[in-house]
Amino acid sequence: MADKSAIEWTEATWNPTTGCDKISAGCDNCYALTLSKRLKFMGSAKYQNDGNPITSGPGFDVTIHEDALDIPRRWREPRTVFVNSMSDLFHARVPLDYVRRVFDVMADTPRHTYQVLTKRAFRLAKLAPMLEWPTNVWMGVSVESEDELSRVDHLRTVPAAVRFISAEPLLGQLDNINLNDIHWLIAGGESGQGARPVDPEWVRGLRDRCADAGTAFFFKQWGGRTPKAGGRLLDGRTWDEMPARALMPALSLF
Repeated sequence: MADKSAIEWTEATWNPTTGCDKISAGCDNCYALTLSKRLKFMGSAKYQNDGNPITSGPGFDVTIHEDALDIPRRWREPRTVFVNSMSDLFHARVPLDYVRRVFDVMADTPRHTYQVLTKRAFRLAKLAPMLEWPTNVWMGVSVESEDELSRVDHLRTVPAAVRFISAEPLLGQLDNINLNDIHWLIAGGESGQGARPVDPEWVRGLRDRCADAGTAFFFKQWGGRTPKAGGRLLDGRTWDEMPARALMPALSLF
């Protein structure tokens, strides 16, 4: 079964791996880590990690799930799929062979559009030449502050049909961001316990830079205690732009 998603910019999630660890400030209040604890308490097999060949720790250690690989092949209707909402496919503990198998599934199911997002942009750029890049795979990096702008440079080297940035949680101005060859940018504030506030001027700055660069702009949320606490309006309207280079019919979901 598909995991229907409440994320505004996708339809479903698919987690052929789960688990991660903190790599930068954007991870400090990781929603996936919080959710994994709840799922482990509820008995979800994916978050027990007993006898895992990669790591034997509990809860949110990186874990591959071969039994999840074929799930998209069983989805008859086209859909837009966020890959590894509960992990990072380019984590160092996900073997290259397994990354290739995930890409094989995406290539074998061209009716779907896949959105892959990583913070491990250096490894992404290193592995990209070793992977086949079907046109239904979008590749993105998370950039929460100017400390992480190098991730965009790594992303630019990747031959994905659509390259995108997730500026969520947005933790500061991104005045020096270079949007050349970037097709889509998602911005959003943090949600959950202890959510760090986002300055509206940071969001407006990204919106205006996207307009100048011809990059589609999507504003996901202001954030707060819950994802919907602050709403989604920016200057009196929603911003739901999608990349013009989107090639798959599954995109017509808004």
